[in-house]
Amino acid sequence: MTGQRIGLVVHEGRAAAVAAAGAVRRWAADHSIGVSDIDVWEPSWGQRQRRNAGDEAEAAGHPALVVTIGGDGTFLRGARIAAKDGVPVLGINVGRVGFLTEIEPTEIDMALDAFFADRVQLDERLMLTLCASRPLEIPGGMEALLRYGRGPLLPPPPPLPRSAEPVGQPGVALDVTALNDIVLEKLARDRQASLGVYLDDTLFASYSADALVVASPTGSTAYNFAAGGPILSPRLGALVFTPVAPHMVFNRSLVLAADEAVTVRVLDRSGQVAVSVDGQLRGVLDPGDWVTVLPAREPARLVRLRPSRFYSRLRERFSLADAPAAVADSRRPDQADG
Repeated sequence: MTGQRIGLVVHEGRAAAVAAAGAVRRWAADHSIGVSDIDVWEPSWGQRQRRNAGDEAEAAGHPALVVTIGGDGTFLRGARIAAKDGVPVLGINVGRVGFLTEIEPTEIDMALDAFFADRVQLDERLMLTLCASRPLEIPGGMEALLRYGRGPLLPPPPPLPRSAEPVGQPGVALDVTALNDIVLEKLARDRQASLGVYLDDTLFASYSADALVVASPTGSTAYNFAAGGPILSPRLGALVFTPVAPHMVFNRSLVLAADEAVTVRVLDRSGQVAVSVDGQLRGVLDPGDWVTVLPAREPARLVRLRPSRFYSRLRERFSLADAPAAVADSRRPDQADG
């Protein structure tokens, strides 16, 4: 295994994550595998920006595996870099929710042994990407507005080279991927986002809303769910579009096929609109600008030691309660009479 490398993303604010990172480093040292710390930032950085995914992967020496130690937010940080190089990402859970991070700190040695011996399952998840009417920009002063957020800003996503652009999509293809969602939301509290949504190149509806969420199946349990959208099986190839607090009668979600796209145009009387990718601000749109959200070419590859128990985890993480009238008759189907 000499010459291979692990990229390590750690939630430094949690003692349990720091301790688990030590276990990864010890395992790597015992097996002559290098370790690179990636997507590292410090509160003292001030206005300094983090690197985009390509630069981060290059600085880390293009690791064969990205390991994240924290919760789902830390996992998303690692997934954007792993996806850039097309390598798997292994999530170690020391967070509170853990939809994406299924491996516990006590399983670190077993998980790394299994991965480098090619004895793991790779769970492929659809990711999202963007085309836009122009390259995205982040206006000056945004860092001050977000100083209570999660670390320094990521830079605006750079345009892709022409050879890597999605076929048949107009505009500027951007070098950005999202595992959970891409959100367009109002920038100022006193100005609604007025947005025209186009499906199949046809205006579907014009919304005045706090935000519009376009989520992958993986992200359907995140902001989309909080906004009243449906939960999709992570095995499904689909996109789900959900308006947030729309000022109109039609406030339902739409589920689209994986080969479809959602184009959103900022209408003339709208306030500015922020574009967030997996919870990170990546640009600001002005009236007349538009973006298209579509499936990325390559999926994310999540390392699993065992088959995913998505519905069991869903019940557990959301503390789902049974209807009182049904509890009295809660036998499994194979236990029914007859």
